[in-house]
Amino acid sequence: MKFINRIGVFAVLFMGFWVASPLSAEEAINDAAALIGVEATKSVFLIDFTNPKKTAFYMDIIRGTHDGLVRQGVTPNMVLVFIGQTVKYLSTEPEELLAMEYEEELKSIAESAKALKANGVRMEVCAVATKVFEVENSTVLPEMDVVGDGFISLIGWQTQGHKLVPIF
Repeated sequence: MKFINRIGVFAVLFMGFWVASPLSAEEAINDAAALIGVEATKSVFLIDFTNPKKTAFYMDIIRGTHDGLVRQGVTPNMVLVFIGQTVKYLSTEPEELLAMEYEEELKSIAESAKALKANGVRMEVCAVATKVFEVENSTVLPEMDVVGDGFISLIGWQTQGHKLVPIF
């Protein structure tokens, strides 16, 4: 019985320390070590998904990454390059079955595109992919620019100093 009482006392003391701690776990978690001396970043995200749910999820994550950099005092210069089947989820006129099955995800993707564009993020859609997946370039979300070849775009941005962030 004494052992159980000691555990109880220890638990109460630990919880009291944790609750009284001046820093919550959320405040203590940051990217300070990686951002020492960093005032600005240049990144290019390669986005190639075969699923609208995953596309919507990562578009939201990228929004959070942008906001996290800003919150930590870093100016982000971000470019997103969409290749492959992902282009099917970037149309204002998606295929009927796709639109019915993934209505919420497609709305989320469009909302993320608007928010990212408002934050100065450049988004490029590969014309090779739009041709292969039969997406009319004129229907690509208005916040995005259609480029000739996503791979050439990636090469160009990396040559200009943007660091590649592959997402798969």
